[in-house]
Amino acid sequence: MENEQERSSKHRFGLIGRDISYSFSQGYFAEKFEKLGLHDHSYENFDIPNIADFLSLTNQSDIIGFNVTIPYKEAIIPHLDRLSKKAKKIGAVNTIKRTKKGRLKGYNTDCYGFKKSLKKHLKPSHTHALILGTGGASKAVAFVLEELQISYKFVSRSPRENGLIYKQLDQYLLSTHTLIINCTPLGTFPDIERCPDIPYEFIGKNHLLYDLIYNPSETTFLSKGRVNGASTCNGLRMLELQAEKAWKIWNS
Repeated sequence: MENEQERSSKHRFGLIGRDISYSFSQGYFAEKFEKLGLHDHSYENFDIPNIADFLSLTNQSDIIGFNVTIPYKEAIIPHLDRLSKKAKKIGAVNTIKRTKKGRLKGYNTDCYGFKKSLKKHLKPSHTHALILGTGGASKAVAFVLEELQISYKFVSRSPRENGLIYKQLDQYLLSTHTLIINCTPLGTFPDIERCPDIPYEFIGKNHLLYDLIYNPSETTFLSKGRVNGASTCNGLRMLELQAEKAWKIWNS
């Protein structure tokens, strides 16, 4: 077992979330560190039941950076010292860097990953979008759509401003909103049979269905769209891109 002196000499990173044993990030960075020969680097899952438990992690000064996932992308903000301009505008954080002065600064690299992975799939007809879900990830998605001048509406279980509830989705709304982005966890392994409750019979060849989920590689949401002729994209490339952006931030 490593002693405290050995542990403190390492460059530690980790993911903050809840029920994150399935996490992409730990495996991704472990492989990256191995390829780069960074044997003094480690990446851990910090599975915390409550955001208040983040405090115990901030006291460990050898942790250089964090990623943040469901359900803490918004709740983490009051616990940080500073935010980047984009993170402040989006209102959600998925990357944290400990500065040389020991301050914690929040960033949003989801917007970078989503934008870069989405653009190659877009067609001129994709001018109106439906964002399924209203959590932290959906805020980054909305930010990108605004940058791309794509109008959007949020879809959730309860009414909200500029939003719809699932029961309101009909043939007209789906025919006019041909870009549909799933920002909910519905369909994530192991509950792979679940999917957002939308009328899939109105999905067609003009639609692009994008799912932020990467495990499984084809969710039920994407599968239902594909069999009706829609183009589909899962969240794996977005995750890779946002991870690389986080890595650059930690090393800047």
